[in-house]
Amino acid sequence: MKKEKIRIIYEGDEPIRLDKHLANLRLQELHSRSFIESLIAEDRILVNNVPVKKSYPLEKGDEISLKLPEPPDYEMKAEDIPLDVVYEDDHLAIINKTAGMIVHPGHGNPDGTLVNAIMHRFAGSLSSGRDPNRPGIVHRLDRGTSGLIMIAKNDPTQVALNHMFARREIHKTYLAITTGIPEPAEDTIACYLTRSLSNPRQMCVAESGKWAVSHYKTIHYYHYFALVKIKLETGRMHQIRVQFAHRHIPLLGDLLYNTRRHVHAQIPQNLKRKATELLATHLHRQALHSWRLEFVHPITGLPIDVFAPLPEDLIYTLDWLENYFSIDTDTKTYNVILEENNKW
Repeated sequence: MKKEKIRIIYEGDEPIRLDKHLANLRLQELHSRSFIESLIAEDRILVNNVPVKKSYPLEKGDEISLKLPEPPDYEMKAEDIPLDVVYEDDHLAIINKTAGMIVHPGHGNPDGTLVNAIMHRFAGSLSSGRDPNRPGIVHRLDRGTSGLIMIAKNDPTQVALNHMFARREIHKTYLAITTGIPEPAEDTIACYLTRSLSNPRQMCVAESGKWAVSHYKTIHYYHYFALVKIKLETGRMHQIRVQFAHRHIPLLGDLLYNTRRHVHAQIPQNLKRKATELLATHLHRQALHSWRLEFVHPITGLPIDVFAPLPEDLIYTLDWLENYFSIDTDTKTYNVILEENNKW
């Protein structure tokens, strides 16, 4: 396995210690302050291609380069982790993934993933996948995104589904809660996305990169917030989260592309404490749910149309919005969602 290299450009206006800035980025690869310090001591972290001390004061424009050691070998193992399987046949399965579950093992996360769970649940009945550490995986969801994800149970199905995704024949619909009101209410967002140079965890809108297209429709309004339905034409990393943040309507709870300060700036003073309570005790991830999958089965030719009910944290959040920010007290969010099943 190749040693991973990461490049970061510091864009802050004020000097900051190197070790503090790297810790603030919360990169999965830099899992602790002590690990960061050990990399600096081993000259694996350079600033402008020069070894420095951990206390080095970064200036705007400084380039940080990280050469990570090879991750330790780990054994792929099946784990008895409960799964919500909403559809299954001899060829594929569709799972309602819980928020917080990582899809496949990686640096710092060797177990407890969806792959470990499906190796137990579908023992001996998974495709080999494109990567030996990702058996059965056809596409992925971010760790904090809940909802539907598809699993291939054999190689012919894997190949067929890969082709269907490439031809955009698998239709994915998400539900999201935005901080701010989308304008216009219905639109298409199309742009290039690339990895941010200031924070490798983030993607950003750019003049070149991977083309990303999302179609959205606002289906319910609250004061200062909205419930939005999104159909993806492409499936890029963090696509919805980046595009909506770029439109200045970031997803509620998304600490990577949104902040509590931004949320507080949208709402009256007397409700700021309520918002803090919501984000501290109930909504610990981006309010994004993979709600619906529609496609023609690649083997049987039958139409498949599957929904995943909203998880408890998002139901609580919608109740919270109705309690404190409701506009139309006669129209409940759940009724709106049900009515949307056969629209657009």
